[in-house]
Amino acid sequence: MTVRTRFAPSPTGYMHIGNLRTALYAYLVARKDPNGVFILRIEDTDQGRLVEGATDIIYETLKQCHLDHDEGPDVGGPVGPYVQSERVKSGLYMKYAKELIRLGGAHYCFCDEDMINAQRELQEARGESFKYDDPCKKLTIEEAEKRIAAGEPFTIRQTIPETGTTSFDDEVFGRITVDNETLDEQILIKSDGFPTYNFANVVDDHLMGITDVVRGMEYLSSTPKYNLIYNAFGWDIPRYIHCPPVMKDEHHKLSKRNGDASFQDLVAKGYLPEAILNYIALLGWSPEDDREIFTLDELAKAFNVKRIGKVGAIFDPEKLKWINGMWLRNMDLDSYYKLVKPYIEQGVKGNFDGKKIAAILQQRANTLTEIPEMVDFFDVFPSFSTDLYVNKKMKTTLPVSLTSLKAAKEALEKIDEKDWTQDHLHEVLLALPKQMGLKNGQVLFPLRLAISGKQFTPGGAIEIAEILGKKETLRRLDLSIAQLEKETAEQA
Repeated sequence: MTVRTRFAPSPTGYMHIGNLRTALYAYLVARKDPNGVFILRIEDTDQGRLVEGATDIIYETLKQCHLDHDEGPDVGGPVGPYVQSERVKSGLYMKYAKELIRLGGAHYCFCDEDMINAQRELQEARGESFKYDDPCKKLTIEEAEKRIAAGEPFTIRQTIPETGTTSFDDEVFGRITVDNETLDEQILIKSDGFPTYNFANVVDDHLMGITDVVRGMEYLSSTPKYNLIYNAFGWDIPRYIHCPPVMKDEHHKLSKRNGDASFQDLVAKGYLPEAILNYIALLGWSPEDDREIFTLDELAKAFNVKRIGKVGAIFDPEKLKWINGMWLRNMDLDSYYKLVKPYIEQGVKGNFDGKKIAAILQQRANTLTEIPEMVDFFDVFPSFSTDLYVNKKMKTTLPVSLTSLKAAKEALEKIDEKDWTQDHLHEVLLALPKQMGLKNGQVLFPLRLAISGKQFTPGGAIEIAEILGKKETLRRLDLSIAQLEKETAEQA
């Protein structure tokens, strides 16, 4: 049997991380089968929650992540339409709901909110969990149809056996059995004629031939009710893969509603779609080895639903940043420069070699949006405290730094403009510590600070000096030496 999976989001806003992970896992399950099919279905039956433009965000997110669907609203397919509201117009869900009533798996309900609330208050007063005992299920189909013909508003509710159990197998959580008496008789068709998610997803999954259902574990409690619908129709039940939630911390799920980052937010913060996808694949799933960096094709080969965990995975921004940095560092320089050029130009307006700046950035920048601030010193030499010259790790003091800067200036002044290359600067500056009886850091650390004005920079003194050029390097060195001489004299 060809594997067919689906990603069925509701267009209610931005793509949150948990939703994108569901799409990824469904995609990977499909791609494990050489002939597998990954379907996009838009579930928009909850009309009150729809957000304008949200469907376009779904398309754009899948495109950015290269989660190419084989069937869907925008690409078509043999089992469309792939938008639920379009399927409603054909009377599809009502037809199946009425058939389910005939089969004994559902019934018409004429109860209003007052009746339902009265039962809720009574049960809650007794300390019981609310489960509606619908008197309408005792009506015959004929009695119900007469009331409908008379104009009474109605819903269609599922009819659940009062005794027995319902069981199902899940690839993550194993065999699960529930008592039927604990299941509430959910609404399948609302009074406006629209199906609820709980009914539409079963009908659509069957009609679209979905073999593997990937979704969040919050649907575990509803799955027995879905299976009762499958059984009533005599349909095949799909393989279930319920995934644990993505957590903000040990007690709270990651949620856009609570202000947590969506996919769009992370891209805006300078993360690569490929790196985001790589990271969220590891949130709840573990590969067979210790590997952490995967392309999408590599994930498709390595992915195994049996290695999805049962507990929620905590979203770690620092781990995401590390993975993003690894993706940036693994790019070839030409591709990297093309990517970061707009960010370099935000921080550097002067006439400097952007590709050389990119080369020193690549090993240090972990996100794109941090780049402008990392390189702005090329344009504007910032003022800084001479206290920064004092560094225990580098074994530098103010006197040592001053001596090193004067020696570096003397050596750099002797270099001809045509020889102002990284290789020659390396040769000249690395000879100084030996001549002076100092450590490399005691010369290069003060020099880097003196010509950048920053404690932390992408690249060392040699790379920065080459990019600045001889004239600007010596100009900054003169300013820094004068400042340090003044401070040293005042302290003396």
